[in-house]
Amino acid sequence: MKQVITIGLDLAKHVFQVHGAAAEGLPVFNRKLRRSEVMRFFEKLPPCLVGMEACGSAHYWAREITALGHEVRLIPPAYVKPFVKRGKTDAADAEAISEAVVRKTMRFVPIKTAEQQAAAMVLKTRALLVRQRTQAVNALRAHLAELGIIATTGVAKVEALLSIVRDETDTRLPAAARFALMAIADVIEASADQIGRLERAILVEAKRDEDMRRLTTIPGVGAITAATIKALVSDPGGFKSARHFAAWLGLTPRPHSSGGKERLGRISKMGNPELRALLVVGATAVLRVARNDSRTRPWLRALLARRPFKVAAVAQANKTARIIWALLNRGGTYRRADPLAITAVAVG
Repeated sequence: MKQVITIGLDLAKHVFQVHGAAAEGLPVFNRKLRRSEVMRFFEKLPPCLVGMEACGSAHYWAREITALGHEVRLIPPAYVKPFVKRGKTDAADAEAISEAVVRKTMRFVPIKTAEQQAAAMVLKTRALLVRQRTQAVNALRAHLAELGIIATTGVAKVEALLSIVRDETDTRLPAAARFALMAIADVIEASADQIGRLERAILVEAKRDEDMRRLTTIPGVGAITAATIKALVSDPGGFKSARHFAAWLGLTPRPHSSGGKERLGRISKMGNPELRALLVVGATAVLRVARNDSRTRPWLRALLARRPFKVAAVAQANKTARIIWALLNRGGTYRRADPLAITAVAVG
């Protein structure tokens, strides 16, 4: 049998598909492996190039197989799909991975350490609890509104509704309603407590980590955003420029250009949606302050004058992303330029 040079591994929970190819790209085998057989299979192989889709458990298997002496590359699933010849089968996917991994222009996902994955789990757990709290708050508001009890918007105003539910002397709530809403109130309070503990842990880590401390000096970037960037952007040097980083986040227009005519649409919304949303929210806060701040940069004032607020927020988020890339790759902290000095230079 020819020596295997490239392996395409299609991951799964229990049954994996592995495709082996020789140096000239000809297939050598395409077979199934049980989960318990994967490590024994790679232990017997000489060092080779192993490709996998960057999906669930991919980083774990990449670390384990790399420890055996193989070179592992993770490919975004969207970049593997064009190499699938026809039909959707595990064998076709494994063959497509083995073909995609040897392409010279292919882009790969950096392999994360267990610590980086753990940091991302803290952020994802917080996001899950925030969603669950929002659902519970909306349910509480809706049920009480049916009884004519309402409160102003905002999570902070929910405390008034909780006190009504807890007050057994309030006759506006029937006994059955109070019994049901007490369960929702318990969920809201428990979620708030757990969110608070996670946020305190994130703040402690933000003060300890050097990169996160520098990132928080950027306007619109707080501890949560800095922690998300640190956890999800494991290799900022992998981007050629700040523009590539902003495009990876989906903060650049989607091009529809052909025949020498350039057409730009809405932002692509590619990359991680949570990180992009945090940057846009932070940019919104910056714009709200900029409206009444005489020290606001001229370009930002001009942008607010000619563009809708949300469009300006996305533009500011794009600029924030480019500043983040510069700080992570070149070091230093953010220094706000003096708008008066800039104006003087422009006039001179």
